[in-house]
This record gives sequence, C-alpha cells and structure tokens, in this order.
Amino acid sequence: MPTPRRSPKVTPDMAAAIKLLLRRKMMQHDIAARFGINPGRVSEINTGKLYPEVSAARDV
Repeated sequence: MPTPRRSPKVTPDMAAAIKLLLRRKMMQHDIAARFGINPGRVSEINTGKLYPEVSAARDV
C-alpha cells in the first residue's frame, strides 16, 4: 500500500501569507492548493487556532 502523502508543515511566514490571501477574499480551498496544504490548516489559521500571534503579510 502506498504511503499517504503529507502536507508540508505550515510555517509562520506561510501563515502570514495565508492571512493576507484570506483578507483579499481568496477561497480557502484555493489557498490550500496554492501552498500544497490541507484546507483544514487554512481554516485553523483563519479562525486563530493556528498561529494567532502572526499578522498578515504586507504582500505575497
């Protein structure tokens, strides 16, 4: 059986860029695809469960 593919670890820099894209009204599933991560991680960043201390980036 093949090994399940793992998403890359979300870094603080990624979280900042994701927050900026969320502010720009990009859809969560599109952001997840752009970064190659699970949409659940984008949701956790959006709700403040993951990286609440990180501010949105100024530009991507």
